[in-house]
Amino acid sequence: MTSARSTTQADTIVEAVRLALKAADTRPRHQEGSAESGWLLLDYVDVVVHVFVGATRHFYALERLWGDAPLLSVER
Repeated sequence: MTSARSTTQADTIVEAVRLALKAADTRPRHQEGSAESGWLLLDYVDVVVHVFVGATRHFYALERLWGDAPLLSVER
């Protein structure tokens, strides 16, 4: 889950994730949303990537819904 400061940045983040995983021969099972809607989702079955624009992340408060899940840090 991450936040973007603009729709352009959100699209860029999603494209970077898609390209990196495509290089590893992994493609999303499903993609939903748009930067203009404030929320993009990439579903890779075992991992789901959420990219929020602006206050949308606070509105949906997914951290609260998944607060009891273990935290996993991913580094480049």
